[in-house]
Amino acid sequence: MAAISIRDLCVDFGGAVLAVDHVSLEIPSGQFVAIVGPSGCGKTTILNHLTGLLPVQQGQIAIGGEAPRAGSPRVTYTMARDCLFPWRTALQNVCFGMELRGVPLAEREALARRELERVGLGRFADAYPKALSHGMRQRCALARGFCLESEVLLMDEPFGALDAQTKIQLEDLLLQLWGETRRTVVFITHDLAEAVALADRVVVMSARPGRIVADMAIDLPRPRHVRELQRDPAFLQLYSQVWEQLERGIRLSETQAEGAMA
Repeated sequence: MAAISIRDLCVDFGGAVLAVDHVSLEIPSGQFVAIVGPSGCGKTTILNHLTGLLPVQQGQIAIGGEAPRAGSPRVTYTMARDCLFPWRTALQNVCFGMELRGVPLAEREALARRELERVGLGRFADAYPKALSHGMRQRCALARGFCLESEVLLMDEPFGALDAQTKIQLEDLLLQLWGETRRTVVFITHDLAEAVALADRVVVMSARPGRIVADMAIDLPRPRHVRELQRDPAFLQLYSQVWEQLERGIRLSETQAEGAMA
């Protein structure tokens, strides 16, 4: 059984905008999948359906054989913004998801402190978000996500707003944390180099309406280090191939739009 199964998903907003058009995707347990595509192609919309935040209009979605539902313990969702509560300390923010799931106080604080140490924020457990840099806040959000023992981790451009150096540091940290747990990951990004460096597969979507135009295996050996990969000819070749598929998807959408207007 696939960890995630999407079959013929179509999403139409208000009868006026077809956002996702017959998307099908099977993701086995433990695989790291990156989805790339132009803005507005439905990447985040797919994640919101996987969480159960949006109801399925047409098609089928299953997480571990079950229909997705909001608040399911099977899924952890890390968004583009860190979404830390300003009135909570770093420790209390990391504890929040476990608190909602009913984890006892002593247990959740011990787990939160462990994850804060792993992301390099052990000394900042009692700091409030206003005292943390953007990169530190994203580390805190990562710790919060990895404290939840979910089968599936959904990530929507979690490093998109960071500077280049901090971004590479957090990408390496994510690879390390994922390597220890091997959860099923669906990772949304506009950064093609990031997608190739992190993922086992890169799924390329066309411009709206979003369709899958390529599903590429990334056969780079693991463990990986993002900075070192940037000098690897195999990495550069895969990066170029993903770019070619993205451009093909954009051209395909433009041609179809012109045909519809003719």
